Amino acid sequence: MLLGVLSVTPSTVRAEVDYARDVQPILARKCFSCHGPDQAESGVAFHESDLALAEADSGDFAIVPGDVEASGVIARIESDDEYERMPPEGEPLSPEEIATLKEWIGEGAPFSRHWAFEPLTHPRPPKLTLRTNGTSATKLRSTPNSLQKTSPDATDDETVHPIDAFVWQRLEKSGLKQAPRADKRTLIRRVTYDLTGLPPSPQQVADFVASTDPNAYEKLVDRLLNSHHYGERWGRHWLDLVRYAETNSFERDAAKPNAWKYRDYVIRSFNNDKPYDQFVQEQLAGDVLSKTTTETITATGYYRLGIWDDEPADPLQARYDELDDLITTTSQAFLALTINCARCHDHKIDPIPTTDYYSMLAFFADVTPYAKRHDMTANNQVDVSPPELIRRYQQCDEDEAKIVAERTEIEQAAIVQMSATDQRAAEGPPKEREQVLRKKLNQHLTDEQRGRYEDLGRQLKQIAKRREELPPREQTLGLARKRAVEQTFVMYRGNPHSPTDAVEPNFPSIFDAPPPKVDDQHRRLELAKWITEPSNRLTSRVIVNRIWQHHFGRGIVRSANNFGQLGTPPTHPRLLDYLAQVFMQNGWKLKAMHRFIMTSETYRTASTLPPEQTSRIGDVASIDPGNDLFWRFDPRRLSAEEVRDSILAVTGKLNTTVYGPSFYEELSPEVLAGQSRPGKGWGKASESDLNRRSVYIHVKRSLLTPLLSAFDFPEPDTTCEARFATLQPGQAMSLLNSDFIHKRASQLADAARQDFDSHRDTDHNPANSTPQLESNAAYVRAVIHRVFGRDATAAEVDDGTNLIGELVTQHGVSPTRAQTLYALSVLNWNEFVFVF
Repeated sequence: MLLGVLSVTPSTVRAEVDYARDVQPILARKCFSCHGPDQAESGVAFHESDLALAEADSGDFAIVPGDVEASGVIARIESDDEYERMPPEGEPLSPEEIATLKEWIGEGAPFSRHWAFEPLTHPRPPKLTLRTNGTSATKLRSTPNSLQKTSPDATDDETVHPIDAFVWQRLEKSGLKQAPRADKRTLIRRVTYDLTGLPPSPQQVADFVASTDPNAYEKLVDRLLNSHHYGERWGRHWLDLVRYAETNSFERDAAKPNAWKYRDYVIRSFNNDKPYDQFVQEQLAGDVLSKTTTETITATGYYRLGIWDDEPADPLQARYDELDDLITTTSQAFLALTINCARCHDHKIDPIPTTDYYSMLAFFADVTPYAKRHDMTANNQVDVSPPELIRRYQQCDEDEAKIVAERTEIEQAAIVQMSATDQRAAEGPPKEREQVLRKKLNQHLTDEQRGRYEDLGRQLKQIAKRREELPPREQTLGLARKRAVEQTFVMYRGNPHSPTDAVEPNFPSIFDAPPPKVDDQHRRLELAKWITEPSNRLTSRVIVNRIWQHHFGRGIVRSANNFGQLGTPPTHPRLLDYLAQVFMQNGWKLKAMHRFIMTSETYRTASTLPPEQTSRIGDVASIDPGNDLFWRFDPRRLSAEEVRDSILAVTGKLNTTVYGPSFYEELSPEVLAGQSRPGKGWGKASESDLNRRSVYIHVKRSLLTPLLSAFDFPEPDTTCEARFATLQPGQAMSLLNSDFIHKRASQLADAARQDFDSHRDTDHNPANSTPQLESNAAYVRAVIHRVFGRDATAAEVDDGTNLIGELVTQHGVSPTRAQTLYALSVLNWNEFVFVF
């Protein structure tokens, strides 16, 4: 193991200032509002090099390359005169920001194209000088070609994982050392949560801690990647991005039938390790691929997940709002570009003109708008039944149509003989026609016509019976129909009622890609293929950044949905490109990338320094307070689903059934009353379903589950790049007072008592302890072991028994209830809701 063996001397040496990474974000935040794309006060604008270096109206120059003293921008930002100092409003530049600008100007003020708009580079892991027993080593392990292996050869402690090589190089330049590797108990909890969203069982913890197998860690990673819980955990990350919900939003917030099948498609794709490029293509063009299947059709449910106004005041505006939602989600989720900002005007920051927005919109010109579901053949529902079943239904439909046509002929022959008043009624609305026929038809039929009409009626009933006896059709949410493609226009200021210039489907101009040659039926397929081209400079960067984000708590680029100029620059740009190249070279497989990241020392490092190094904390915090250099592992709070699922898991009640229709969580009348029609659209679930994982809870936009909302479940109306991780009183209230937590605490107490009964404690038996006290001590140890997979400390046992005793003797609580309240308290410990 190589932790701590880098030869590092304290230093504040930094890499050369990079305009796109270091300078441009400062200018964008502090200067662009007055000196940017919209306006250039005093003739100064910083968003383009020619304008930034030009002479100002005053005759001075804001930036003089190589001459800090002559650069007016430095004088203005350092001025003590409130009328001279820039920016005039808001927070002034920090000393660090000013130092960066000075260093950049001193280096000649070189402008560069924004990093994300440049093609992928092919960086090689840096060679580091490592010192082990006085010798040096520069050997790399876990090269891209070995990525598919279960684990790299870890027996040679002179080898370096490529990820560590990139990270340690930056640490060395900053004078920092990485924290040591986390202990095995911490690692198994971290890895199990990261890959499955569930805690490890006490037995799994014990086995891993006791194992002497040198490959035990790599085998642990593989076991978890092969668990069906992996897809449930990582599929939920994807559902955040594509604004997954099962209802329309707005006042009525009606259900989207079969939306859950898209959720299952996502989970199944992750479990099956579907290549990411295939995963993208199926969602964007699953209905027009050369080989379509039920799975690829279900993938097009992607287009049906957004909000939908069932009664818009302006239908055309609503249509373009729906298309804007698609452009927003597609560009941000797959490309991390805010193309949607160019709907009404050219993008304020990134080089994305309005024509690029509408050229992107043209790719979706055949997407039908969402529509009310009158029957299962609406444009939102695709019949994916077996061909023979479809044929039998079609035969029923054809037979029925023939009979209805003949009956209509008989009816019309009778109607012409009726009075003018009855004729007009019969030609009116269906309800009036039926009333007239019911009262007057027999009067105007011959005996032969009457007999035939009645026979046809009996045949209709027989067909209805045949249809009822058939198995139900299998439907899925998706693009059931495509609309005729019409010309796309740029809309003046985004107003769909004001079309201007015509545009054709085209890729954003910043990519310098040749325009696609597409026919009307394959527009989205061409878009999907371009997005997943290895030469696309963003797609692979974006997805590996998301994988890194969910392993480390934030991405190499923190603004995971925005790689544009207002996004956060990458902390390790060469590492990002390296990971993107490795990802594509290994077949766009996510599980291989998980293995690669998780077998690095950077992932396995501790979240705190050991006691003998605590004196370093102040120095480290001053150099890298945000842990941008990954000198340690950032602790994280459990996500909303992890909190609920972990509670179910430690009580032993978790139902691990995979896939299937969503269930309805139990909600109080007070919560249901918050709807415009209280309780409408919210069903009931069996006790078994109520124990299922949270990813299967019905997601109703106007009625999100309170426990999940308290722990920052995202609003599903728009794409969510990263969830908040707040610490606020509502969480404590949910974990102390809700009906859910009290029910589960009681179940945890019962389970712990069963553990105690099964494994009578004989080790701890103080001579002066009473049987009840000893029982409580054993109970406390059982709860802690079940929840955390470890032995309780002596202090924890004392605190727990004292609490139970006080509840009984001082507050009159029954012994059973007191034990339940202790279990409730343990579910509120930081150790339970945090991963370290």
